[in-house]
Amino acid sequence: MKDFFEVLEELYKKVLLGATLENDNQYYVFYLNPAFLEQDSNTATFSECSHTLGLQGEHQPSSVNLATSSVAPVRLKSPSPTSSAHEIKLLQLTVIKVLVTRILAVETEFLAKEKYKEIIKILLESADIDSKLTCMFENQDKLLAHMAANCLALVLYFQLKEKIALSNSWIAFCQKNLSEYSESNKVIYCLWTLTVVMKEIFKDTCSQKTEILKQFLTPFDSIFESFYNSLFSQHFESHQDTSKTVNSLICFLEMLELLTASRIHLELHCTCQRIFFLKPSCVLDVITWPIQAFVKRKFIIFVKKCLLWKLGEDLCRGSVPSFRPSDHHLERDMLALADAVLQAVALGLLRTLSVHGKPSCFGGGELQPGCEQVAGPDHVILRAASLLIIKSLEIKFQHCASVTEMQVDLQRFMSELLTFLKPHLQPSLRSHNPCEWLSRVFIEQDDDMLEAAKTSMGIYLTLTRKCEATESLTQEKELWNHHTHENGYNPHCIFLFFLKSVGFDSTVLLDFLISSETCFLEYFVRYLKLLQKDWDEFFTICKYFDVTESNDSITVCGWISSLVQDRRSQQVGLRPLAALGSHRTAHTWASGACDASSEPPTQVVMSKETQATLQANHLSHPQASQSLVDYDSSDDSDVECAGLCLANGEQTSLYQEAMQKIQDTVGTSGDKKEHNLELQSKPLVPKESTTPVSVDCAIAPESIVSEVGMSYRTVKCFDELQGAVSRLQKKNLFPYNPTALLKLLKQIEAIYNKSLNPL
Repeated sequence: MKDFFEVLEELYKKVLLGATLENDNQYYVFYLNPAFLEQDSNTATFSECSHTLGLQGEHQPSSVNLATSSVAPVRLKSPSPTSSAHEIKLLQLTVIKVLVTRILAVETEFLAKEKYKEIIKILLESADIDSKLTCMFENQDKLLAHMAANCLALVLYFQLKEKIALSNSWIAFCQKNLSEYSESNKVIYCLWTLTVVMKEIFKDTCSQKTEILKQFLTPFDSIFESFYNSLFSQHFESHQDTSKTVNSLICFLEMLELLTASRIHLELHCTCQRIFFLKPSCVLDVITWPIQAFVKRKFIIFVKKCLLWKLGEDLCRGSVPSFRPSDHHLERDMLALADAVLQAVALGLLRTLSVHGKPSCFGGGELQPGCEQVAGPDHVILRAASLLIIKSLEIKFQHCASVTEMQVDLQRFMSELLTFLKPHLQPSLRSHNPCEWLSRVFIEQDDDMLEAAKTSMGIYLTLTRKCEATESLTQEKELWNHHTHENGYNPHCIFLFFLKSVGFDSTVLLDFLISSETCFLEYFVRYLKLLQKDWDEFFTICKYFDVTESNDSITVCGWISSLVQDRRSQQVGLRPLAALGSHRTAHTWASGACDASSEPPTQVVMSKETQATLQANHLSHPQASQSLVDYDSSDDSDVECAGLCLANGEQTSLYQEAMQKIQDTVGTSGDKKEHNLELQSKPLVPKESTTPVSVDCAIAPESIVSEVGMSYRTVKCFDELQGAVSRLQKKNLFPYNPTALLKLLKQIEAIYNKSLNPL
């Protein structure tokens, strides 16, 4: 008879390829049953094994000859020195796992799949394999215990798919070990097994997914809640060996994420789906425990994903609908979670977070002695904490009726958040615009940045509607504007900082619009609608940005650099954002800024000829703004690039010549601030101005504003985006119908043109 290891190895190779098995089912069951290794000396007579398996007569493996007389029974060959009992057990578990995987695979041939199914069913019925696998959970060999848990999970999932009743002994085993927390390996592997089964159900694309999950969770509906209370009531600091507690926390958190995800994505109406919402403080308390930083990070990310409804998205096959039907019970649960988060923040949650990150090393190693490297803050924690607070505020405000209470809460928690963030942002946030925090914190994570921007705008819109309903917004306009800036949630400032962070690059916005990985489309459409109604406020803020950039010696080129230190040793004494609200107040800020400077006010005049020269050259090269997806083949792109280089060279020289004339009129007083003017492809307003523009230093020069100012660059970016989307739409390359978006962009351009030419 062949060596067990050889037979199993040959079986593994066949199943891995999805080949049809030739021998009788009982032959394979005999070799896959772990029972024979429990005999003394790792050997057993076939009669003993057949008795264990319940095999009779014709069902015996054909390659095994049984003694029918007084001849001594044939003994199975002992494993060779190179194939120990441990290796054979691991190979048995591996083959069982591959068998189930092949059964679940669509590409497996029908005949082979049916053969595999019969083998697994016989193992379940006669070999009681689930009980044997659970016995391995206590094995000192962690690899064997882990393989047993993984194998058992797939076998259980197979039973659910085939509508085979789960073993009562296994259900009782889980109920006993999860009734209360204990520092046992059985608890960890129970949680692991349950989690793997739930993941497989989530990944399933069948229409009965909800019914399968409900069938699986029903026996444990009340047990999970008991374990939840028992685990999180532990006094972590009193444990001598905390490693098992940490392992249990991590395993249960993974399962809790799946339970909560099923609450959001599937309608099961099970109590275990709501255990986190019923007692969210238990999970939030873990963040305050004296526990390893990576555990705190996992828990705070879990809460963040729950607030954003992003749990289980990586497991659910297919797209998760962004617009879900109204669920009042879920809304109440989310409100309870938001209240719990804000209460925890009020009690000092942020002060317990470990934000100082570890230096990243290639390969995950440690820094060698003598290698100095300053570790930056853990931006994952900063982003998660920020989203926790602003999302909780948004949810709470949606159910709050008192405007005063909303304003008090907003000032309280945003002040707490900004105080928490400032020490970890280098260079520190500028005192004159706290709204910069969002782009600084989220610059490395697009999806979180856009979620935060959308959430902050949601807070702004909710407060605006409530204030308008009480008619208090128009009466206290300046105070309201000051409040939005002081607490870092003004939507115009946040959007402008976002545009600066991407260099006013319309191709980046196009990527966001096409991609389904962020909420940019929803955020962008909401902002454009707000911009239509709030253009004057936007234009005022743009002027303030222009003056601030000039005073801080920041180049007006559209790129924001978080590494540039402030060159000025003193800031303007005024708090310029204290009274945003009108063009007159913008004039006041600029005047104050100029008064604080050592340079005398100087009048800047751009002549009619200079403007005409610039505009004529912009109009002479319209293809410069159409470089994005405007060609039908790769050959066209080479020609276009060459043309753009020539056009850009001509425009740059003429532009520099024109700007030199402007600088010559300014004179040589004080330190000259150099402005790297971004090359513009074409003016948004082709009409030539009929009057020379003369502006005092108190306000950013109107010609500069119209050519390179913040409002111009913003609308120019919109114009380029509009052209790119239109070209893609004409070629049927845009993934959805952008008609409504294009209409909004055209309306913004019309508003901009009207603001420059009111007559």
